[in-house]
Amino acid sequence: MTTKEKTVAFHKVVHVVDKHMLVFDPKPEEVSFFHKKKSTNFDITKRQNKDLKFVFDAVFDETSTQMEVFEHTTKPILHSFLNGYNCTVLAYGATGAGKTHTMLGSAAEPGVMYLTMLDLFKSMDEIKEEKVCTTAVSYLEVYNEQIRDLLTNSGPLAVREDAQKGVVVQGLTLHQPKSSEEILQLLDNGNKNRTQHPTDINAASSRSHAVFQIYLRQQDKTASINQNVCVAKMSLIDLAGSERASTSGAKGTRFVEGTNINKSLLALGNVINALADTKRRNQHIPYRNSKLTRLLKDSLGGNCQTIMIAAVSPSSLFYDDTYNTLKYANRAKDIKSSLKSNVLNVDSHISQYVKICNVQKAEILRLKEKLKAYEQKALTDKNDCGKLVHSNTQDKEIERFQEILKCLFQNREEIRQEYLKLEMLLRENELKSFYQQQCHKQIEMLCSEDRVEKATCKRDHRLEKLKTVRCFLETKKEEVLKQFDENTNWLQRVESEMRLLGQNGDIPEVLSKDLHCHHFRLQTRDLKTQMGYLKALACLQERQHSQTEAVLNALLPALRKKYCMTKKTDLSKDAFDSDFEDIERLVERKKVVVWADQTTEHSNQSNLPGISLLMTFPQLGPIQAIPCFSFF
Repeated sequence: MTTKEKTVAFHKVVHVVDKHMLVFDPKPEEVSFFHKKKSTNFDITKRQNKDLKFVFDAVFDETSTQMEVFEHTTKPILHSFLNGYNCTVLAYGATGAGKTHTMLGSAAEPGVMYLTMLDLFKSMDEIKEEKVCTTAVSYLEVYNEQIRDLLTNSGPLAVREDAQKGVVVQGLTLHQPKSSEEILQLLDNGNKNRTQHPTDINAASSRSHAVFQIYLRQQDKTASINQNVCVAKMSLIDLAGSERASTSGAKGTRFVEGTNINKSLLALGNVINALADTKRRNQHIPYRNSKLTRLLKDSLGGNCQTIMIAAVSPSSLFYDDTYNTLKYANRAKDIKSSLKSNVLNVDSHISQYVKICNVQKAEILRLKEKLKAYEQKALTDKNDCGKLVHSNTQDKEIERFQEILKCLFQNREEIRQEYLKLEMLLRENELKSFYQQQCHKQIEMLCSEDRVEKATCKRDHRLEKLKTVRCFLETKKEEVLKQFDENTNWLQRVESEMRLLGQNGDIPEVLSKDLHCHHFRLQTRDLKTQMGYLKALACLQERQHSQTEAVLNALLPALRKKYCMTKKTDLSKDAFDSDFEDIERLVERKKVVVWADQTTEHSNQSNLPGISLLMTFPQLGPIQAIPCFSFF
């Protein structure tokens, strides 16, 4: 019990029998038997005690330590995590029952999250001679049905489902701690950013669901063509406490928070009931009723080994909350997971064209052996029939290579188009960020302090969103570049194979022509795509110029009117006259056209942040000169 619970005269409603069994609301005579005391002053008019017995995999009383909880809950599934199985540990219970203490703990008594990372690093160190292991962590919260990154100052993040990766939070940052000190620092920073407010029940009540996720990738060190890669995810979840507004004294904002917490926990309870019901297991499971259940879709009843830590208060003050928590935990025991190790072959990370190339490569090797046999026969028996067979075999190989080139360049074109699209979105993002800052400078020069303050908040929010999008686009761009490099490697291998068909190590003429045609088609498609994207960026700049022109057309007449008034009243000063004359000279300047290849003094007067509208792509092939247009 907490200090507050002990000060009030409430009795215990939970009795721990042993390490696997507890009794909820036991009968007085049973309590006296356990404690070897006689029951006194028992009123028979009171309601009958429930005397419910619950059996779990492990039961921890108030004397248990943090290490004991870790040893009997999370540590056993670390072995599964290292073998490629997804794992989840979630703390469920009412407000003030001790969930956050169990998961996070303190510097003196670290919780499950910190102890899990320490044990994981220790296990990785033991297998470092056999496997290459890389880890990354993320920390997020679900607050008022919105997902927020606790390790960065981000806005609301979206949840999507990927066919291969499962549930993914778009824009979530990943961090790679190298030591225990870095882990503690990450957890401490994330917990400081977590939404907490005092209630009547708990002075530091967590008002959000916190999810700490660990990603582990393992690959064998032995060099082989078909290396297996093991990828797994562990989620450590500290749920917000269920509560009643009458008990917690929630009002206003706290009441809205409590409503959203109870809504998400109700959705979680419905999912647990649906998964535990054998009759409904193959029917619809309501994961989409809340952001929490959507996030935990692959952590409950799916390809995941899940541990639920049910935190309950033994005080009769929380009689209903303790009873409901024990019921849900008991129901969760009936959920059956369909576990599958996430062991992938390296080939599965490459696009479909690689599989086609592997099949074709095996076919090519078979044909090369067959051709070699025919060549040996032709050397011993130099007749026209042998030469014809040799020619027909070579023609078949050429046809095979033509099909391989077609598949390779088709995939290469898709990769290029994706890259150019990402380049365009990054340029657009940079332009928007620049225009946001320019617009804010104009507001600071002209508007009142109140409007400047509001505009600053809006600008910071928009810039933060643009930054999040930019990080996602840059990550996606790196992935596309890796795919392009893999495609290039395969193309070089095919070219090496084709040279074996020709004389003096040269590619046969028909295949050389096909190869050049594919390259030129790609260049043409690239240039058309770039022109379309350049037009879109030019339209963005044109819209900004139109807004600037509208502001200028409104300001110049007002300035002229003000100047005339000060002249008439002899209030004009020399400095003001000089400034006005400078503005007149700027207005009267001659309009000139400056091309991109001219290096004049005026061509460098643009205020844009060094944005080149040429979208470059690595290893473009035989075309060396690409036209570049500047819209300054």
